[in-house]
Amino acid sequence: MRWTLTGKDRASDEMRIRRAVLSDDRALAELDRITWAPENAVSPRPHENAVFFDLGHPPEQFLVAERQGRLLGFIRLVQPVPLPSGDHVRQIQGFAVDPAERGRGLGRLLLEAVFEEARLQGARRITLRVLSVNLRARRLYEAVGFAVEGVLPEEFYLEGRYVDDVLMGRSLLTT
Repeated sequence: MRWTLTGKDRASDEMRIRRAVLSDDRALAELDRITWAPENAVSPRPHENAVFFDLGHPPEQFLVAERQGRLLGFIRLVQPVPLPSGDHVRQIQGFAVDPAERGRGLGRLLLEAVFEEARLQGARRITLRVLSVNLRARRLYEAVGFAVEGVLPEEFYLEGRYVDDVLMGRSLLTT
């Protein structure tokens, strides 16, 4: 899958990555619901009539991937410590790809787009947290340059077992 930068969006013949807008709420809520799984979420399963955006999760924090108007993935980018001393760091706090689209490079495209967005915001580093049992996501993050920077042992109790929280990060100064 290839894309080119067009203004503030990334586009290809079949895929476009753009900033989310308020009208994406229902589609993103449904995508969040169908991608929820115990190995990738610490919060309860979203209910069928859940809203996606709220005061703490506004549309401007999200990039979305769409094909022919259908939303296929999203990624959320925030400044994890909202102080001037943390201006140079961004964190991924939410990432999902439609199960029917997995394994086709869409996750990597979203990560490349969020790296560029973080750089545009002035970031030098990007971090994330991932559950130790989410091996597919961890392999993807490692493939795009993330490294494990710490582990919080048994941070969560999910589905009858304790699960580690893995802290990962990478520089945005390299390609």
